[in-house]
Amino acid sequence: MERERQFHNSDLTDRAKALRNNPMKEEKKLWYDFLRTLPVYFCRQKVIGTYIVDFYCAERALIIELDGSQHYEEAAEAYDRRRDAYLASLGFTVLRYSNLDFNRQYKNICADILKHLGLE
Repeated sequence: MERERQFHNSDLTDRAKALRNNPMKEEKKLWYDFLRTLPVYFCRQKVIGTYIVDFYCAERALIIELDGSQHYEEAAEAYDRRRDAYLASLGFTVLRYSNLDFNRQYKNICADILKHLGLE
């Protein structure tokens, strides 16, 4: 819990809450059909530093991001690289999947997440 307080940014709390209340369909499916059924606890839209991550498992220091097409524009890719480097510097592993891959390879993505969690 102390570690989480260290990275919390209260300025983003309202935005994170709004994102939790209005998830993208892929986020909704991953949460309701998979992540919340696992024996490890995940948070949705968790504030860490100056960022909001899609899914966060404190127990495994794991972050899962589902990316829409806007993430594949040059500026967004550079932003995501800086963001991932920052999160990695804090000791987090970031798994990033495109919504397109998620919709085409849902079972493979779930298997990959299980592998990273050590639950395979």
